[in-house]
Amino acid sequence: MYIHIGEDHMVRVKEIIAIIDKGSTTDSGLAESGKAINLSKGPFKSVVVTEKDIYLSPLASTTLKKRSARMGIPDF
Repeated sequence: MYIHIGEDHMVRVKEIIAIIDKGSTTDSGLAESGKAINLSKGPFKSVVVTEKDIYLSPLASTTLKKRSARMGIPDF
């Protein structure tokens, strides 16, 4: 199964390691490392960590959690 994480990007649910709220990443430098793929045209709201990549998503972590719950996916 796939989950839409922003713009036109879908990620396989099995590849997701974590979905982190923006507030939890401000001090880590994760978003500013240059290794993250920015899917947001403005400020990002959450970070999606997968086995291969790190995405900056325009969708809130709560929205992504609701989407996964609707698909019958257990909590991350």
